[in-house]
Amino acid sequence: MSEEFKEGYIRSDEYNDAKIDRIANLYTGIISELGEDVNREGLLKTPERVAKAMQYLTHGYDLDPAEILRGAMFTEDHNQMVIVKDIEMYSMCEHHMLPFMGKAHIAYIPNGKIVGLSKIPRVVDAFSRRLQVQERLTDQIKTCIQETMNPLGVAVVIEAKHMCMQMRGIQKQNSVTTTSAFTGAFEKDSTRKEFIQLLSAKLS
Repeated sequence: MSEEFKEGYIRSDEYNDAKIDRIANLYTGIISELGEDVNREGLLKTPERVAKAMQYLTHGYDLDPAEILRGAMFTEDHNQMVIVKDIEMYSMCEHHMLPFMGKAHIAYIPNGKIVGLSKIPRVVDAFSRRLQVQERLTDQIKTCIQETMNPLGVAVVIEAKHMCMQMRGIQKQNSVTTTSAFTGAFEKDSTRKEFIQLLSAKLS
């Protein structure tokens, strides 16, 4: 099944039928243990739907983020900061398997190589579509870009809301978690300050 979006991006949902069947059978048992009637009309297809949803939400395991970058790297003399900000990010907390979501802001300073801008959000997806914690996700994105492109520096900031905090436990509805990771030139106060200023700037 494929779906073409207005931007021209084509999403292809491919499912492993054998894996879907195994996961669906497990969810049938879970739904029953929760006290529901798995044979009720509204729930007959739910185990299969949940299995497909979970396979899609964790499809990052099947992606190679470094290969995504290598597929669109170009030689270029530009050596000023490149920022891709407000990247929508969706992931699953590995502690409770509840969603956390927000925005990623990423910058790098080229060192003879640039990358197609769409590849940066794809790297975010490749790591976020796994069972994650926000701290590791931030570091993985940073490390992948640094090791694959060898830029003069990388900056990653992620702001996210966690359903495990909002739906259960402490139930703080407006809390936002921010994590950051920097390499190279971004470890200098002046460069990091410029990055933060550009993130908050409203350019017209």
